[in-house]
Amino acid sequence: MNRACGPRPWTRGRLGTALGVALAAVGCAPAGPRTPEAATEGLRASIATAAPLDTTLSYLHAGPALGPRLILVHGTPGAATGWADYLATPPAGVEVLALDRPGFGRSGPPGAMPSLADQAAAVRALLPADGRPVVLLGHSLGGPVVARVAADVPGRITALVLVAASLDPALEGIHPVQHVGAWAPVRAMLPRVIRNANTELMALKPELEALALDLPRITAKVVILHGTEDDLVPVANVPFMQARLTGARCVKTRLLPGRNHFLPWNAEAEVRQAIATALETAC
Repeated sequence: MNRACGPRPWTRGRLGTALGVALAAVGCAPAGPRTPEAATEGLRASIATAAPLDTTLSYLHAGPALGPRLILVHGTPGAATGWADYLATPPAGVEVLALDRPGFGRSGPPGAMPSLADQAAAVRALLPADGRPVVLLGHSLGGPVVARVAADVPGRITALVLVAASLDPALEGIHPVQHVGAWAPVRAMLPRVIRNANTELMALKPELEALALDLPRITAKVVILHGTEDDLVPVANVPFMQARLTGARCVKTRLLPGRNHFLPWNAEAEVRQAIATALETAC
């Protein structure tokens, strides 16, 4: 099963408790940034959105509101605070926003919004109105979210950075334990972040199938970064992306030998280099 976030695949043994289901659904606690969450409090902002979201989105903001805007999109589960290291030291001259995706962190709604179109609408709400260049970075399930944005508004996105991104629907599946986690009596005992992550993952395959048809519409520069030992989102996603992104201005791929799924935290230098590549004008 392709897991979009979590440090290890779910355990295949007997899971007889709500905690066991939770760990199976999202793979225990993921790796995280060095910068403490408290350090991001002064960076917090929010925006009210109309249909189709009709909710309040929370995000973190750093850097000057003059240069290109970089929007960081987390996977599932996750939150904007996972990007704390990048907000603490943003690229020079770049405005950085990190979104709490709908259903996570401090963004509404309470329940999940598994539609990639709805998630993409949340990202579009953060696009600058002044026409500045925009780079979108998506990690894990955040990858198809930013790809959906770039396919929907191809002329508005300058570059995409796809970090350990889950885009190939053929690599998606649902384990029986996820159905247990979705069963109402069990679901009621699970924390919001786990409930919503499980809902997103169970709905992901048909969402990716629909997105696959639109990937050729992406005209942005694309930078792909993936670890060869990613056992949650297999590196086999990379040739799928390369084959489908036929309309991209250019596609640059870097594979990291021996690296796993948690590149934003254990390969920060490489992620920052991918961002720098995306910001370059030339292909």
